[in-house]
Amino acid sequence: MKKLMILGAGIYQVPLIKTAKKMGIYTIAVSIRGNYPGFSIADKVYYEDTTDFETVTRIARKEKIDGIVTAGTDVAVITIGKVCDELGLCGLSAEAARIASNKMLMKTKYEELSVRTARFRKVSFSNEEIVKACGELRFPLIFKAVDTSGSRGIVVVPTPDDINGASDVVKSATKLDYFIIEEFITGTEFGAQAFVLDNKVQFCLPHGDFVYKGDTGVPIGHFAPYELSDDIIEDTKLQLSNAVKAMGLNNCAVNADFILDENNKVYVLELGGRSGATCLAELVSIYYGFDYYEKIIRASLGEKVSFESNEENPNSSHLIMSDKTGVIEKQEYNGTDERVVEVQFDYNIGDSVRRFNIGPDRIGHIITVGKTLDEANAVLENAMNSIELSIKE
Repeated sequence: MKKLMILGAGIYQVPLIKTAKKMGIYTIAVSIRGNYPGFSIADKVYYEDTTDFETVTRIARKEKIDGIVTAGTDVAVITIGKVCDELGLCGLSAEAARIASNKMLMKTKYEELSVRTARFRKVSFSNEEIVKACGELRFPLIFKAVDTSGSRGIVVVPTPDDINGASDVVKSATKLDYFIIEEFITGTEFGAQAFVLDNKVQFCLPHGDFVYKGDTGVPIGHFAPYELSDDIIEDTKLQLSNAVKAMGLNNCAVNADFILDENNKVYVLELGGRSGATCLAELVSIYYGFDYYEKIIRASLGEKVSFESNEENPNSSHLIMSDKTGVIEKQEYNGTDERVVEVQFDYNIGDSVRRFNIGPDRIGHIITVGKTLDEANAVLENAMNSIELSIKE
């Protein structure tokens, strides 16, 4: 029986664990202690920090694993790269993982190899250095922590008067003594899911995003297909391929963020060396008609994988969220529409939840499908209205 190590045991790793078990693979979950649902379904659990490379590698050697994966989080990507290098497993390299996990390194590689991206500056938390960098760039700007995910430590800075408060937000979110400031490109943000195998991008699926406007734009749902002209789709694929090459990504899922500017040029915001969160792996599975989690797992095991598909199934997803912090008194879905693929609640009655501000504050999700995107979106809206949620403050 083959052994698969999954880094993380949270909501976004559960489908990996479940799919691997269906495939007859022995699953080993590694995560710090906590109320994580993956612990109860994995075949074996190690309560360790997924960023502790040496410990994870020691466990991987002891267990003689055949593959290592994660989904929906950047936290464990560096460890995956290092373990793949150390044990000769199929996956992204340690160097590619390092670049994918640090926005400053990523942006530097983009500039070096002429990937179309926003101008930026690396700065310390020195007020003098921040003001100088802001003077060299055009407002509005974005302040970004380079070692975070889930939109933590990312703040839009419209004017010079907003600098101090923005840098404080970044400083509270990062473990580093520097961050990046980049120009805010006016346009429309969108994403794409992809997989690179044997140094070739196997597919590129652009998708639209439903965005919550908090401290910065936070994706709270997605939909496909995303209507773009043929020229823009080709530009998206070109910029994706260029960015993948610049970062050295290979044998891994890719979660990409782009922005289409007012001149219809596609700019790369960032790429992650793993599948996206917020139902994005499910979006790929439904759209193409194959189990994307299974493809990710098989690739990590070094098996031959084909991503070919003749299907294009429109689908939409949205997080279930609370507008206040408190304890769940009631959560029910009262719909019966067969086009609702999944309604999932992450918590139980009596659990405490937070008012939504960033991705990890989610309390569930809904996924729908339709013959057209308009149909899938209409079903999604009806399903959202069929959720009864009561939170006691």
